Amino acid sequence: MRAARMTWRSRAAAPRVPLVAVAHGSRDPRAAATVEDLLDLVRDARPGLPVRTAYLDHASPTLPAALSGLAEAVVLPLLLTEAYHSRVDIPGALATVTARRPLLRVRTGTTLGPHPLLVTALERRLAEAGVEPGEPGTDVVLVSAGSSDPRANATVAGMAADWARLRGWRSVTAAYASAAGPTPQEAVLGLRRSGASRIVVAPYLLAPGYFADRIRRETLAAGAATVAEVLGAAPEVAAVLLERYDVAAHRPRMLATA
Repeated sequence: MRAARMTWRSRAAAPRVPLVAVAHGSRDPRAAATVEDLLDLVRDARPGLPVRTAYLDHASPTLPAALSGLAEAVVLPLLLTEAYHSRVDIPGALATVTARRPLLRVRTGTTLGPHPLLVTALERRLAEAGVEPGEPGTDVVLVSAGSSDPRANATVAGMAADWARLRGWRSVTAAYASAAGPTPQEAVLGLRRSGASRIVVAPYLLAPGYFADRIRRETLAAGAATVAEVLGAAPEVAAVLLERYDVAAHRPRMLATA
């Protein structure tokens, strides 16, 4: 943990190009509050760095509004996998803005995941729920929101396989809250049929809301012993966001394009 903090605090000389973090957005007010808590960690870690929030849907400000008044910015998706929102929605919004403001200089960065520190954050949340990393005989269900893009789902499946090898869990099963299978409930029931005695659920979600509530309710009903909290304002997530910023901020300046 200390090493992660040193990494994200070690770029004091980094350019002070404003960071605009783009979250999905939710009607649930807990989601926006969690995003702001996360960005407060970023502000505390990098004093003097201007940080703004934008949302793709259900909340404000929009990305064009967040970019208002800026001559340049680093735009980073607060998303855990590369999928439709990062590949289509954000570039499309930027293209609209730069068509109206051709002198606006924008650099874009990659999504938060995959990244080893996000697995560390998952383990943090499980430990807070009383589950130590690699507990013997424990099966983990790693639950993402799910995507219609099979590449995003495959990324989560790869994370699950790597996590199982890294920690020696009895198994780690990828599950998806929407758009793909197995669902979290199906994953828990399948593990129970296979003889699993202790099943824990690790939500690979950034913020609380509809999916997180449903995952908790349905997996506990299916027989899961424990459901961890979402990643939220974990220091590891803040460290990843600043790493993505540092990489993008040092790229050559360019106009945003579609």
